[in-house]
Amino acid sequence: MVYDVVHLVTQPQIDLTMTEGHSLIPPQQFVDKWVAMFEHCDDIDVLTEVAQWGADQELEACCEWLEDFNCSKRFTAELRAARRPKPLSLKDQSIALIDKIQSNKEMWDIRDLDVIRRALDSLPE
Repeated sequence: MVYDVVHLVTQPQIDLTMTEGHSLIPPQQFVDKWVAMFEHCDDIDVLTEVAQWGADQELEACCEWLEDFNCSKRFTAELRAARRPKPLSLKDQSIALIDKIQSNKEMWDIRDLDVIRRALDSLPE
């Protein structure tokens, strides 16, 4: 499979341009959201979200590009899964945080407890 992709990309007659139709200029609704976030969020949180949006656009462009070369949908699905793993559930995040606090080996922030609070809030009464 890797050989097929390498072979396809090295063909001189193939246009390898990935920029057509993949503007990295975000829609205005996202820009407005991010500007509003600066008022009540840490700058790093806003900038992380902006960077994540750009990385997501790049990943999708790469997957579409690979599909244009008849790479299997399974391959692009595996690429997406590897690059954008599913976040841990609130339960798993809470357990990991409790382990971290109990171990006294890593520093933790009091704000980390929000994860446990959200997990507990999601439980039925």
